[in-house]
Amino acid sequence: MCSESTSTFCVSSPVGNLLLTQQHGLLTRVWFDTENNLCTRGALPQVIAQTCAWLDSYFAGKVEPLPPFSTQGSPFCQEVWEILLTIPYGSTTTYRAIAERIASQRGIAKMSAQAVGGAVARNPIAIIIPCHRVIGANGALTGYAGGINKKAALLQWEQEVLE
Repeated sequence: MCSESTSTFCVSSPVGNLLLTQQHGLLTRVWFDTENNLCTRGALPQVIAQTCAWLDSYFAGKVEPLPPFSTQGSPFCQEVWEILLTIPYGSTTTYRAIAERIASQRGIAKMSAQAVGGAVARNPIAIIIPCHRVIGANGALTGYAGGINKKAALLQWEQEVLE
């Protein structure tokens, strides 16, 4: 999984191990480690070290500038991910609300909440691009790549830190 320009590192966090991938000095992926890799914080490339520092701050309840990242996805996915970045720490929104926002921005009558859900599910940079802050219209916690328990833990963490 490693090459000269792409490398993946496992780091521990309060919600479990995370795998961080960088390519050409930019963070390209953050996802939950389901294989329980051995994590280390030895010598890390600059962007991975910056991401670890950001994660440490996040879990300490501090809002810091995001580490430099790059995402690959369709223009629609990029549009959804940009909206995710605007959801305030400790807040939630719904797939429907995002769909309505995109429809309004595009000057169209309607956008599919399911299409938004598909784009949210393709988010390559979990936690940093806060897809965990998107919930169902009825307030239900719906799908999350790390599992609903991790989504609930992240939302609870943010709520407790803001109290």
